[in-house]
Amino acid sequence: MARYFDFDTLNTNFRTECVAGLTTFLSMAYILFVNPAVLSLASVPDAGGLGMPRDAVFTATALAAAFGSLVMGLLARFPIAQAPGMGLNAFFAFSVVLGMGIDWQTALAGTFVSGVIFMALSLSSLREKIIDAIPADLKHAVAAGVGLFIAFIGLTSAGIIVNDDALLVGLAPLTDPHTLLAIFGLVVTVILMTTGVTSAIFLGMVATAIVGMATGLVGLPEHILGRVPDVGPVAGAAISRLPDVFTPHMLVVVATMLFVDFFDSAGTLMAVARQAGLIKDNKLPRAGRALFADALATTVSGLIGTSSTTAYIESASGVAAGGRSGFTAVVVGVLFLLALFFSPLLAVVTQAVTAPALIVVGVLMAGSLRHIDWHHFEVAVPAFLTVLLMPLTYSIATGIALGFIVYPVSMVAARRGRDIHPLMYALAVLFLLYFVFLRV
Repeated sequence: MARYFDFDTLNTNFRTECVAGLTTFLSMAYILFVNPAVLSLASVPDAGGLGMPRDAVFTATALAAAFGSLVMGLLARFPIAQAPGMGLNAFFAFSVVLGMGIDWQTALAGTFVSGVIFMALSLSSLREKIIDAIPADLKHAVAAGVGLFIAFIGLTSAGIIVNDDALLVGLAPLTDPHTLLAIFGLVVTVILMTTGVTSAIFLGMVATAIVGMATGLVGLPEHILGRVPDVGPVAGAAISRLPDVFTPHMLVVVATMLFVDFFDSAGTLMAVARQAGLIKDNKLPRAGRALFADALATTVSGLIGTSSTTAYIESASGVAAGGRSGFTAVVVGVLFLLALFFSPLLAVVTQAVTAPALIVVGVLMAGSLRHIDWHHFEVAVPAFLTVLLMPLTYSIATGIALGFIVYPVSMVAARRGRDIHPLMYALAVLFLLYFVFLRV
C-alpha cells in the first residue's frame, strides 16, 4: 500500500494520511444533511411534492461521496475527496426541477448524460481546448454567482429574507424563533470560520441542532444509529428517462451541469494540488485521471440518485493536516460509508440548521470575485451580469447564458474581438436562440 501511494516519495505515512482523511471528512460532512435538504426542496413549503425523497437522497449522497472519493484516491491518487457539489445541487433543485418544471427523474438522467460527456472530454484533447476557450473572468463569475445564489437560498430558508409585495424581497421582522435559531447558527459558524477551526461548518450545524433541541425548536432524534435508508426510490430512476434528455430544454440543462462541474473540478484540483505541493512545472500530474475520476463519479451519481459529484475544496483542510497521497481520499470514502448508519440524525437537520451552512458556503464561493478584471469595463459587464442575475432570476443557467451573450458584444465594442475564441461566439448564438425560441 505504501508503495502504491508513494508514501516515501511524498514524505507521508499511514497515520498522517488517516488523520488527514478524518479532517477532510469532518470538513465536508455537512453535505450528508444539506444535500438531502436541497434536493428534497425542504425550504420550499409549496413545492407540491416536486422534491426528491429525503431519506433516499441521504443514502445516495453518502454512496456517491464514497465512490467519488475512493475512485479519486485509487485511480488518480490525489488527496482530494468528492461529493455531490454545492451549486450543482442548487441548480438541479431550484433551477431545473422548481424553475423549469422538469421532474427530478429526468434531471437525474441529465446528470448521468453530463457525466458521460465529461468522461469523453477527459479522455480527449478537447479538454484543454475547452478550458482555454472560456475566459477566466467568466469562469470566476460563474463560481461567484453560484455562491450568491446559494447564499440567497440560505437566507430565504432561514426566514431572514422574505417575500415583499411592494419591494419583491425584504428583511423579515426577525422575531420568529426558528429564524433566530438560524441566526445563532450563522454567528457561531462565522466565529468558528474566522478563528480557523477545522470543520467549522459541520460544527456550526451541530451547535445549532443542539440549541434547537434544548429549546424545543428541533425535535429529538429517536436513535443515533439506525438502518441505512432505502436508496431504491431514487436509484436507477434516470435510466427510463434518458430519451427525455434529448430535448432543447434538457440539452441546455446538461450543458450547464457540464460547464459548472468541469470548471469547478479543474479549479479545485489545481488549488488543492498546489497547496499539497503536487504541481510540477505549473502542470498537474495525472490531471486526465483526476478529471476522469470526477466525471465517472458524476455519471454514477446520476445512476445512484443524486446531483453531480465534484472535487471538494474542503480537501485543503486534509492537506493542511499533512495529507499528500490518494490514501487520504480513500479514508474519506470509507468514512462516508460508515456515515450511512447515522441517518436518524436527519430528523434534527431542519432549515434553521442547514441555512447557515448554505450562507457560509456562498461566502466562500463568492471569493472568486477578486479574480475578475474589474478594471476593463468590457469584461466587468458580462461578469457582473452573470453574478447578479443568478440570484435575481433564481436560475444559474440564466446567469451563465446572459453573461455569455453579452461577453462577445462588449469585447467587440471594445475592439478586442480577436481576443475571443470562436467557441465563445458559437455559445453566444446558441444561448441567444435559447432565449428567443425556448425560454418560457
